[in-house]
Amino acid sequence: MAADFLQVGSLRRFILLMLPVLLAACISSQPYPRGILESQPIPAPVVRAPKIGQEWVYQVRNVFNQEIVDTVTEKVVSVGNEVRIARTSIKSGPLPDEVQSPWGYVVQDPHWKPTQKFIKPIPMWPPKLQAGWDGFFTSQYQVLGYPDGAYYWGLSMTASQWERINTPAGQFLVLRIHNEMPNFVSNDLFRVGNQRQEDLWFAPEIGRWVIRRSSGRYITTGVYWANAYWEDYLEWELISWK
Repeated sequence: MAADFLQVGSLRRFILLMLPVLLAACISSQPYPRGILESQPIPAPVVRAPKIGQEWVYQVRNVFNQEIVDTVTEKVVSVGNEVRIARTSIKSGPLPDEVQSPWGYVVQDPHWKPTQKFIKPIPMWPPKLQAGWDGFFTSQYQVLGYPDGAYYWGLSMTASQWERINTPAGQFLVLRIHNEMPNFVSNDLFRVGNQRQEDLWFAPEIGRWVIRRSSGRYITTGVYWANAYWEDYLEWELISWK
């Protein structure tokens, strides 16, 4: 009986130790969006200017299991000193707005949770739409509704290549962008280490990405990165636009 108990305990410890490895294997097995490589357009495409009524509808999937978890509609509702994009979820109803000022620089970003209000705007796509471009930007953000705190945010952005990619909304010429947010500071004081990253397939033709795939990990006191906790790992895919 004691031997059986020890065997069960050893098996449980082995499973716990292997869980991050198994989870990583599951993630790596998920399909990754692939397009057809294109050469650098000359001249570089111009990003569509914002107008009231422009709209993008995205289907949101859980990358871990490819389950469809939501459909989100984003619509330009005001243009001027700032561009305001209202957002609605089939699952949750109205969502926090996205605010850009100027166009292409985000002031209020609801993509990550909680919604961030940047003290200095952060670019949403490369200032130069050119493969091989890279840059690093820093700012501080406040949490929407809590103006008393400010937290460090750093963004490393790299434009890797042009692709032609298919989505349910059609075929698009896109610039593939990789973003990393290493060692940002969370408003959650229990989180002592934070990392986020994402890939964007940005289509200048529509002024928005056609695919966005993002994930994050964090640790608390006593937890090592090998056992870091996962935030949501989601892929947004465009299903219609106007």
